[in-house]
Amino acid sequence: MEPRIGGGAATTFARARQVASPPLVGNARVFREAIAPIPVIARSARPVLIGGETGTGKELVARAIHAASDRANFPFVAVNCGSLVDTLVDDALFGHEQGAFTDARVKREGLIARAGGGTLFLDELEALSMKGQVTLLRVLEDDAFRALGSSRLEQANVRFVAATNSPLEGAIKTGGFRADLYYRLCVFAINLPPLRSRPEDILTLAQHFVLEHAPSDAPRPELDESARRALVHHQWPGNVRELENTIIRAIHLRKAASISAHDLGLSIDAAMTVPQSGRTFHALKQETIATFERRYLEGVMHEHRGNVTHAALATGKERRELGRLLKKHRIDPQSFRRL
Repeated sequence: MEPRIGGGAATTFARARQVASPPLVGNARVFREAIAPIPVIARSARPVLIGGETGTGKELVARAIHAASDRANFPFVAVNCGSLVDTLVDDALFGHEQGAFTDARVKREGLIARAGGGTLFLDELEALSMKGQVTLLRVLEDDAFRALGSSRLEQANVRFVAATNSPLEGAIKTGGFRADLYYRLCVFAINLPPLRSRPEDILTLAQHFVLEHAPSDAPRPELDESARRALVHHQWPGNVRELENTIIRAIHLRKAASISAHDLGLSIDAAMTVPQSGRTFHALKQETIATFERRYLEGVMHEHRGNVTHAALATGKERRELGRLLKKHRIDPQSFRRL
């Protein structure tokens, strides 16, 4: 699910290419609901803001929006906003004419011109400086730009899709991010859930990455039982990107035909590794289910900051039923409201 970098005409600032529709892997309700608006959003030309923790697949969603739109045959240009330093932001976005400044020996297109007709993806929007925010706001307001050293005003024929790793509301309150720019970019909003909130997708994603990254000239490795258990019980703070990298590493470092928990570099509780004397299958199964339930509930309560109503909607459960599960596992929703 996480985007792979590559292809196209790369520069210090960005990469551009025409893209096919990428796969969005996962069947968890919270994930499917998050990406459900993509076809509708793709039909519009208005800006989109994609939120979610690092590694959740924000660029992949941006590429899916682009691929489903009528701009799909035009470039998709991605730029990390942290690279747009104050002294270069105008040149990076607008380009320059020959002789516009010292060392401007040739004309150079900016990111907006290079994405002409297509999509400009602004990754890590929270890293954009105040000067960069003002510059970007001006383009959004005027739908036009002027290359450095040029007197000609050009139309900004591009769709803006931005992504942020952290909610911008806090930065707006502290003056670190402009509210007017936020509302310009947040016409449509997609918020991707962390992997810990969709544990039922972990093995599906793992199998997808095995298929994608296993060498084509050798038998495809399988995930053994220890690997499957370790994958499900890991918390994945790096989300889908961490999972993908873990699978890639295991494919190349495995000691046998199959992939084990050891190959993944993950540990699992000793009680779950092998059946223990005096413990029945049913007892071990119930313990595994209880561990899964607790970790899932902790993840969804963290995601919704202790709001039981919102968590119930996201998990597809009645509020009362979710409340009973929280009580069963002695999980206090209040403890998540300060996060």
